[in-house]
Amino acid sequence: MQDPCAWDQVMSVNGKKLLNCDKRIKMEKRVVNIKTEFVELYKILKFENLAASGGEAKYLINDGFVRVNGSVETRKRKKIVPGDIIETGGVIIEIHMQQQQSR
Repeated sequence: MQDPCAWDQVMSVNGKKLLNCDKRIKMEKRVVNIKTEFVELYKILKFENLAASGGEAKYLINDGFVRVNGSVETRKRKKIVPGDIIETGGVIIEIHMQQQQSR
């Protein structure tokens, strides 16, 4: 699969290199806290309203429009864990583990 962007357009978030294919686009940064060990990639895109449905999220992933930790990801059910960074459609999503509330 050919990379849709040139690597000379790189930005850095938390030490991980990410692409900004169009420098005119301001990248929006979001933080997603998960309660479980992992979440499947397509579910995060759907939950964050970056896709209208799970099916649409799968198409975006399959067609190479989603990056995980700077690399194009085509596995729809890729396990996303705390520390991962997802990038698509001008949005950067940092995955964190939700902290337990003390009683």
